[in-house]
Amino acid sequence: MDGAQIYLVTGGCGFIGEKITELLSQQDYIKEVRVFDSVARKEVEKFATATTHVTVMKGDIRDYNLLLAAMQGVHVVIHTAAIVDCRNMLPFWEMKAVNVGGTENVLRACCALNIPYVVYTSSIAAVGPNILHEPMLRGNEDTKYSGEVELPYGKTKAIAERLVLEANGKKLSNGGKLLTCVIRANTVYGEKAMFLHELYLSAKAHNGVLNYLEPEHTERNSTYVGNVAWMHVLAARHLQLKPDILAGQVYYSYDDTPTTKSFLIRYQLMSCMDPSIRLGSHIPYWKMWLLIHLHRIIEVILSPFWKLRPSLNFPLLHTIVTTFSYETDKAFRHFGYKPLYSWQESKLRTARWLEKAVGNPSLQ
Repeated sequence: MDGAQIYLVTGGCGFIGEKITELLSQQDYIKEVRVFDSVARKEVEKFATATTHVTVMKGDIRDYNLLLAAMQGVHVVIHTAAIVDCRNMLPFWEMKAVNVGGTENVLRACCALNIPYVVYTSSIAAVGPNILHEPMLRGNEDTKYSGEVELPYGKTKAIAERLVLEANGKKLSNGGKLLTCVIRANTVYGEKAMFLHELYLSAKAHNGVLNYLEPEHTERNSTYVGNVAWMHVLAARHLQLKPDILAGQVYYSYDDTPTTKSFLIRYQLMSCMDPSIRLGSHIPYWKMWLLIHLHRIIEVILSPFWKLRPSLNFPLLHTIVTTFSYETDKAFRHFGYKPLYSWQESKLRTARWLEKAVGNPSLQ
């Protein structure tokens, strides 16, 4: 099958999905990369090479028939399509319909079309923090952490992840077996990370000062998008080559980005591009608590006339201020993953993009 593989990337025009598409197109064992995305930006087809075609197909993963048509003849599915909404800008039912219902459609189509390999892009939000805001300090894939996830986005990813893992070993229509594995991304930065662009503009609006919500002791992981994508590429390949090892497994994404306070990583990424950015001070929890309540009151008063754009909410605030970190080398042990980009290169690549994005709105 080398040189004749057809991969399908759902959400392949998205932040992580586009980078996966780019890296897949560089692999000599792949004949075609199909991108199934509701946005369907044709410029992604520029990643095509002399030996690998890249085809962008427009469609919503909630539409089973469209998805089924796109998956004809596919050998491997990398399922990244999702609504990432931590600010509650969309109704929960809509996010669940895409993140859970769309995942059900992908798995159902794989069984109908005898596609035996699925790599699913999950999130650390699927694990926690829970509604008690219990921390996890430098755990790993085997760390026991229970309780209901508080963040609504995390709830949908937890349900979808469970569906993917339960589908592992499921019988296909030709008698074969469906093999699945999960990659849990964390805070992902890099080119087209719009949260960095928003934070930079906010800092510039406050005289170049970057304030932060996390207490000094809070610890979280961050990973460069190119390394998250590379882990997907390797996992998909080795799910075929070493199914006894990878099938049914969960992997946290990681690289050599320092595991430290998130606000320090954000500061380093932005100051690398603009040395005038200065690290400010910690915004106390009580102040944000009051602001969220005030926003809710104003929202109720104005709701008959004007819908306010959601900003911070309590589940997101609790996620930000709760330590949730891990240390692992499971991906290296199971399929030889090593980061494709160093921390220094990741920082420079992000800074170059941010500089262009600030100066050219079309790149945003």
